[in-house]
Amino acid sequence: MIQPQNLFTISSHKQFEKIALKVFRFQYENNAVYREFCDFLNTDVQKVKSLEQIPFLPIQFFKSHEVVATTNAVEETFTSSGTTGMITSKHLVSDVSLYEQSYRNAFSEFYGNIEDYVVLALLPSYLERSGSSLIYMVKDLIELSNNENSGFYLHNYEELTTKLTELDHVGQNVILIGVTYALLDLVEQQKFQLKNTIIMETGGMKGKRKEMIREELHEILCNGFGVQSIHSEYGMTELLSQAYSLGNGVFECPAWMQILIRDTEDALTYVSSGKTGGVNVIDLANINSCSFIATQDLGKKYPNNSFEILGRFDNSDIRGCNLMVL
Repeated sequence: MIQPQNLFTISSHKQFEKIALKVFRFQYENNAVYREFCDFLNTDVQKVKSLEQIPFLPIQFFKSHEVVATTNAVEETFTSSGTTGMITSKHLVSDVSLYEQSYRNAFSEFYGNIEDYVVLALLPSYLERSGSSLIYMVKDLIELSNNENSGFYLHNYEELTTKLTELDHVGQNVILIGVTYALLDLVEQQKFQLKNTIIMETGGMKGKRKEMIREELHEILCNGFGVQSIHSEYGMTELLSQAYSLGNGVFECPAWMQILIRDTEDALTYVSSGKTGGVNVIDLANINSCSFIATQDLGKKYPNNSFEILGRFDNSDIRGCNLMVL
C-alpha cells in the first residue's frame, strides 16, 4: 500500500520512478476507466518497468468519465472553465488534504514561507464561477499568509492599484497572482515601478483578448509593472500539483511531479530533450484519480528536467485519439 505522505518526501529520480510504478499498478487495479484504457492498448502490467512504458490517459477523459481510483466519498469536485454549452472537465477529489499538502509544499519549495508575503489575487473569470481548483488554492494561500492586506480583487482595479503601490513602497513582499488578460487590463490603466512584488500569471485570455506569444506578453507585463521577470504557474483542473516558472517561461516541477514529451505523430513514443511534442504529466499527488495524464499542451523539456509550454494542439493535430471511443 502506498502511503500518501511518502509522495512529498521524494528526493531522487530513482525513488520517483519506484513510487510512480507502484502508483501505476494501484491505479490499474482500482481505476476502472484507466484500466479499460490500458487494456485497450494491450498493456502488460507486469512488463511496465519504466516511466516511458506507463500509458498516459488523454485529458479529455475527464470530460466524459468519472476518473477515480477509490470508492471513498468525493470531498470536492473541481471543474474547468469553458464557454456556455461547452463540456467541461470534472475532477472528483476524494481527499482534498492531498491537494492542500501538494500546493503548500510546492509553494514553500519555490518561494519559502507564505507568511513572508502579502498575497493579492486578480482572478475575475475564476471567481465568477464555482468549482475552480485555482481559487481553492489561492484562497488557502491568502489565509495562510496571515496578513490582513491579502485578498481577492474582482474588477476594482483602482483599489488594487492603490494597495499594490502602498505595500511595495513600504518594502512589503507581495505576490500578485493574476489571470493573464486581467493583468494586461491593469497595466493598461496604470504603470507601476515595483521593487518588492512578484507578478505571477496563471495563463489564459479566457476569450477576452487575442492570444499572444509568451515573449510579447511578458515584455508588456514587465514594462507595465516595472519588474525584471514574470513568474508563471502551470496547473490544471485535472491535476493536484503545479509547476512554477520564476521567469523566462521555464518551469520546474516539485519532486512528486514530472513531465515527459511525447511524439505528436505517435502518442506512445517520446522525443528527446529540446524537441517539441505533447506534454505528458506525472502527478503522484493525484493518487486517488489518475497520475498519468496526456495533456493537449505542446512543450519541450530540457536535460535538467525543466520545461517550456509552447502552445496547444488544435483538435485536428491530435493523433491516436481514436482511443476516445472507450
